[in-house]
Amino acid sequence: MTPAPAPRPARPLPAVELRIPTDEDALHWHRVFNDPAVMEFHGGAPAELSVYEEFTARQRRHHAERGFCLYTLLDPSDGAVIGFTGAQPWPSEWGPVGEIEIGWRLGRAYWGKGYATTAAQRALDAVRAAGVREVVAMVDSRNTRSLAVTRRLGMRLDETFPTPTGERTAHCHRLAL
Repeated sequence: MTPAPAPRPARPLPAVELRIPTDEDALHWHRVFNDPAVMEFHGGAPAELSVYEEFTARQRRHHAERGFCLYTLLDPSDGAVIGFTGAQPWPSEWGPVGEIEIGWRLGRAYWGKGYATTAAQRALDAVRAAGVREVVAMVDSRNTRSLAVTRRLGMRLDETFPTPTGERTAHCHRLAL
């Protein structure tokens, strides 16, 4: 069965560049995500630099082993690091354990401009090329921006999970590739 094509956005999408995260990207991610609004649905508080150092190293391993990762997202007009997008094995003990999750996180200055959708579409190409047949996206039920990206990608809501603290609900969206 061929998956339905993703809905077309109403406006042209911006150009983006993706790269495998470098050691230096840990500092860029730390700087771009050092904003409580950006981290609202990712634990609330900005993470320490050491978290991003480990995170970027893990993404390089994923790319070497699987052919995809959470890529550093660059604005091609000036090369600025604006966030990340891509896919990785679901990293938690709850939720869709063992599945490949597509995700994105952008600095607040880049919200609402189509970067997440464009970059996610490009990342899906890498995941398809690696032979993955389905991805999930776990999104906090209150995160309207990310929920909109899942719709633009053609994903469907499959199930919901309470977070480990029980304070929030995560929506698990699926997309057959």
